[in-house]
Amino acid sequence: MSDSIVIIPTYNEKENIENIIRYVFSLPKSFHVLVIEDNSPDGTAAIVKSLMEEFPNQLYIEERKGKLGLGTAYIHGFKWALERSYDFIFEMDADFSHNPDDLERLYNACKVDTADMAVGSRYITGVNVVNWPMGRVLMSYYASAYVRLVTGLSIRDTTAGFACYKRKVLETMDLDKIRFTGYAFQIEMKYTAIKLGFEVKEVPIIFTDRTLGESKMNKSIFTEAIFGVMQLRFKKIRPRS
Repeated sequence: MSDSIVIIPTYNEKENIENIIRYVFSLPKSFHVLVIEDNSPDGTAAIVKSLMEEFPNQLYIEERKGKLGLGTAYIHGFKWALERSYDFIFEMDADFSHNPDDLERLYNACKVDTADMAVGSRYITGVNVVNWPMGRVLMSYYASAYVRLVTGLSIRDTTAGFACYKRKVLETMDLDKIRFTGYAFQIEMKYTAIKLGFEVKEVPIIFTDRTLGESKMNKSIFTEAIFGVMQLRFKKIRPRS
C-alpha cells in the first residue's frame, strides 16, 4: 500500500495516458494513480481499464458523464482519496507538461520538510517553461503577478497545476465551497490553504508544453481566473465543520 495517490484528470488523452501511467509506476517511490475520466470520446477510459488489469490495487478510474471542468474533477478525486488511507494527494496533468520525476521532490517537501502543500513552480527561479510561445509565457507570468497583487499571496506561480497536499489540508478545507473550475481553481486552492494557516512551499520545476494531444486552455478559463481573483479577496474562508 502506498501513502501517496496521484490524481490525473483526463479528456481525450489517448496519446499520453498509458505512457504517463507507466512512467509513474516505474519511479523508485511507490505511487498509486487515480484517473478522473470525463467521458472522452477517443477511448482514454478503455486504455486505463486495460492497464488496471496489469496494475491491480495501484491504478483506479472514476468515470464521469461529461466534460465537467478541471476543478470539479480534482474535488471528486480529493474526496475519493480522503475516503481511503492516503496521506499525500497529488495533482498532475496527463500530458507530460509535469515531469513525473518531480513527484518525489514534491513528496519530500511535505514528508521530509515542513510544507503542508508543495507546488511545482515554473517561476520561483525565473521562467522555466519549454515550448510555449512568448505570448503565452508572458500572459501566464503576469497573470500570476496580478494574482499576487490582488490577493496578497507571495506564491510566484499561483496558477500551477502540479501539487502535493498533505491529507490534513484537504480534510480541513470545505471542498464543497471551492467554486472555480479552471485555472482559478488552482489559485483558489492555494489561497484557501494559506488562509487556513497551512504552509505552502514552491518547488522549482521545468514545465514542458504538451507534444501530443490538444491543449484544454481557452479564453473562458483565462477570464475566470482574472475575474475570480477579485472575488477571492472577499471570500470568507472557514475550516470544514
